[in-house]
Parts: sequence; structure tokens; C-alpha cells
Amino acid sequence: LAGTASAAALPVVINTWAFRKAAETAWRVLQSGGSELDAVERGCGQCEIDQCDGSVGYGGSPDESGETTLDAMIMDGNTMEVGAVADLRHVKNAIGVARKVIEYTKHTLLVGESASLFAVRMGFPYEDLTTQKSLSMYSKWLNESCQPNYWKNVVPDSAKSCGPYKRPEKVTYKEEQTISQRSVHNHDTIGMVVIGGNGTVASGTSTNGAVHKIPGRVGDSPIAGAGSYADSTAGGAAATGDGDVMMRFLPSYQAVEYMRMGTDPAVACQKVISRIQKYAPTFFGAVICANTTGSYGAACNKIPGFTQFHFMVSSPLLSQPTEQVVDCI
Repeated sequence: LAGTASAAALPVVINTWAFRKAAETAWRVLQSGGSELDAVERGCGQCEIDQCDGSVGYGGSPDESGETTLDAMIMDGNTMEVGAVADLRHVKNAIGVARKVIEYTKHTLLVGESASLFAVRMGFPYEDLTTQKSLSMYSKWLNESCQPNYWKNVVPDSAKSCGPYKRPEKVTYKEEQTISQRSVHNHDTIGMVVIGGNGTVASGTSTNGAVHKIPGRVGDSPIAGAGSYADSTAGGAAATGDGDVMMRFLPSYQAVEYMRMGTDPAVACQKVISRIQKYAPTFFGAVICANTTGSYGAACNKIPGFTQFHFMVSSPLLSQPTEQVVDCI
């Protein structure tokens, strides 16, 4: 891979249902001599263009104010450099901007409107990320008393009405919403792990975050070790699902460390899912893992409406990107 004819090309693994085109794009980049980072950037970028599942790119997942904002990260497993953007506004190619953070700054993560200004300085166009579809989603949500939302312990009652909310004079704590009250599809991510023929690892993510999130919210996707992680001495991993829960456990970092100790990738994924289950048994989420030899696997948390996880794999052993399925645990 990466242009060396004698090297055995190893997998490109993507954690999604229907993002076959992204896998094909990443694989073509590798076959044409591009680097693992190039493959991650182009593959995730393809999903941003295609608005995969509405959960990636512009025109999806409007926040409480109706605005679509983007989170993305990319990681070089050779140098351990990370570039990331969060709460990015008015710029469509979030993974591209994340790559520029590595190339042109000494920073790791840029956020909000300042990240957008950086993107413009790097040559990215300043555009409206709102579409008729996202406006329609936002309008429907407003008409349904802003349900569901991410507030708790506030007045007026967030389970019955829209805000503006404020802290009550006397706090009466209530349990958070159960998974049945929120769709398991109201947030998702494209996560990609690329293993080169010489074992070089790169990873990345891109998402427009949780639907109807509180403005300013950042999930796991742009956080190194949470959304994804790459280490060319061990492997790579990427996560998808309820980022507010998953980011607390750094599942991608933990999975890579399990693989470093010799754990099979599928088992490494299962172990990090099981760890989160102990604290949040009803969380929505999945993790993909691949080691430097090309072995890969995935795991997900079994909840009503989410009993299997589908992901795409490209490798020299496959004639085309192939969908893989695992049963949740």
C-alpha cells in the first residue's frame, strides 16, 4: 500500500451502515499511492459531501438554535499528531480543516467560530450549512415542544416545553431520559481506521453531532482517544454513538492499548463496550478496531432497536468494500 508494490495492503475499516462510497474513496487513494492520512481525509470527506445518513456533513443534526455545526479529527499513528475541530460553523469540509491543524499549527484542537476563521485563512469557503431538510427538522422539533432535548433539572420542565431554561431555586433531581425516549439514530459518526502495507496506522472521524444538541456541545468525535485513536505500533480504533457517555471512557485509546497487549481486535472492542456497560447499561454505541497485522473487529451495546452493528471493510482479500455485521453484546 501507499505506493509500494511489494507491500501487502491491509484493511480500511469504517464504522457505518451505508457509507460504501467512502470506503471505496479511501481505498482508491491508497491504491493510487496516497498516504494513510490522505485516505482517511478523503474517505471521511466523501461522507461530508454525500451527507451520509444525515449524521455527517452539512444540512443535518440542527442544534437548539437550528444551526448545523461539525466536529472532526484526524490522527497520524506514526507521529501521534492529531488535528481536530469542534463546533465548526459555516465550513463544510471539517476533516480537511482538521488535517490543516496538523500541517500548519502546533495545536491539536480548534473550536467554534475561531476554527471557522482558521479554515477560511486555509482557503476553505465560508458557506451556509443549513438546508431545507435541516430547517424542516428544526421546525418539526419546535412544534413538538422541543422533544427530545438534552436539558435536565431545569425550569420550565424540559420534558414538556421549550426554553429558555434556567436553574430552579430549589433543585429536585430527576433521572435522565431513557434510551426509549430518544431515537438511537439521533447521533452517529463516520469513523475510519486505515492500516498501510507497512503497518502504518491513521484514523479519523467526522460528524454533525447530536440532533437538537445544546449549542456549544462537543461530543467524542474530535477528542483523541475517544472518537478515534491511531498508533502504528499497535493499531487503530474508532467509536460511534452517544458521545456524551462514550467520551468519558476513552474507548478508542483503551481498545488500542488492549491490542498492544496482544488482544484480538474483536475482543478489544468487546472489552471497551463492556466497561462502559457497567456504568451506562442503556447507552447507544459501537467501536471498531484493527491491529497492525490487518485483523479487525467491532462490538456494540445491545439495546432495544439496536441489536447489530454494520461496518464496511476494504482489503486486498476483498474484491470490493464489504459490509460486515456483528451482534451486539
